[in-house]
Amino acid sequence: MKALVYDGPETLAFRDVPDPVAGQGEQLIKILSVGICGSDMHAFLGHDERRPAPLILGHEAAGIVVGGPRDGERVTLNPLVTCGTCAACTSGHDNLCAERSIISMPPREGAFAQYVAMRDENLVTVPDHITLDMAALAEPIACGWHAVRLAKHALAGVAETALVMGGGAIGLGAALSLTAQCVPEVTILEPNEARREVLTGLGNQTALAPAKLSSGAQFDLVVDGVGYAATRATASAHARPGGVIAHIGLGEATGGLDIRRMTLQEITFFGTYTYTAQDFRETAAAIFDGRLGSLDWTEARPLADGASAFADIRAGRSAAPKIVLNPHA
Repeated sequence: MKALVYDGPETLAFRDVPDPVAGQGEQLIKILSVGICGSDMHAFLGHDERRPAPLILGHEAAGIVVGGPRDGERVTLNPLVTCGTCAACTSGHDNLCAERSIISMPPREGAFAQYVAMRDENLVTVPDHITLDMAALAEPIACGWHAVRLAKHALAGVAETALVMGGGAIGLGAALSLTAQCVPEVTILEPNEARREVLTGLGNQTALAPAKLSSGAQFDLVVDGVGYAATRATASAHARPGGVIAHIGLGEATGGLDIRRMTLQEITFFGTYTYTAQDFRETAAAIFDGRLGSLDWTEARPLADGASAFADIRAGRSAAPKIVLNPHA
């Protein structure tokens, strides 16, 4: 099969690789849509030691089952594989499983490929009225869905206002999840003007340039979908007393938090990693029944053009919150 292979920092090659083989309890999936995630970009730039070259990246995927009793079934993939038996898994916190693994990280190759093998329990059936490009968004949006669920639980009071840092798929997914989970006023900070134009009108949120945010603005919930020192500083400054900061982004490891203000104002900060299997299913259901909007904000390209797609994202030339690649185009 063909795959887009990460061969080293800023080096991607579209080439032949061995076909995957579905094991016991797995299905072979023909991948027809796979999104480029920020973590794929970190790996591409050589900033993720968990993803050493050579490796097939990509974990936001949807496609069609090939062979077996589920042949022809349209599915979206939960890429997080857990043991199912540890305390974390049995208590509903399976995303924290000590044995967890994810496709696009050794030993599991990713979905920038024509085929992937995946466990039955990690597949969610996609109804006919949902495109596979929409279905592939279940993974990135589930990150925001999970963060919003946890943030609302931790909040001291009712959530009426929220600030989201970053207008990519993680940030936009969090904004749409906030609306779907009944937070009425959502503001997204996005520095890219072309992307702000795309974000306007996609939901109930307001898209602002960071410089346009009022210095005194305060929010019940803040979601950092970027994860740099500068965005953490913004989160620290704009969470209201008793508010909550949910940190999803992995831009850089340290810096930015105003610990003194967070302590004096009892602001809760927590990191959030991926999502539980239940969060993934709930996100997929919200996509299927339209609670997350039209989801027509992706840009589709062939997987063979994946290297240029990475270059365009890095240079800020793509206004779309998400580029999805088709390995069979």
